[in-house]
Amino acid sequence: MKDSALKELYIKELRDTYDAEKQITKALPKMAKAASSSQLRSAFEEHLEQTKNHVARLEQIFEGLDETPKGESCDGMEGLIDEGSDMIDEDLDPETKDAGLIAAAQHVEHYEMASYGTLRTFANILGEKKASKLLEETLDEEKETDQKLTTLAESINVKSAAARASD
Repeated sequence: MKDSALKELYIKELRDTYDAEKQITKALPKMAKAASSSQLRSAFEEHLEQTKNHVARLEQIFEGLDETPKGESCDGMEGLIDEGSDMIDEDLDPETKDAGLIAAAQHVEHYEMASYGTLRTFANILGEKKASKLLEETLDEEKETDQKLTTLAESINVKSAAARASD
């Protein structure tokens, strides 16, 4: 692969995404602990295991590029995680807190889907077929997680509204 501005951007974005995933591995246990719904807690725990695999896939891509994953800090993810942490600290009834945790988690998922979609496109353009497949696999998992969260939200949000109505 030729050195190009796009390749440099690709590596920069890979590093940014790697840092984002590392931040997520630290945040998910806290979110799982804060969840009152056992289904939501389980979803966060399951996604933690997936996220560890996402980190490993990114490390595989870096190895193939003969690059290091270190060097970028993902400020966007840091902001999203801060918002999720704020939700954990809110004094809310359990159902409403769970609804807020789902919202925070979906913000993260959508950020990740945008990142992985962009990275996959860059990899395709740069002829990085193996990396493209790994990125596509992760993108598919992020979409599945988002869908699971949406399904959970459909029941948890109703419970939150009912809890508020009975106050």
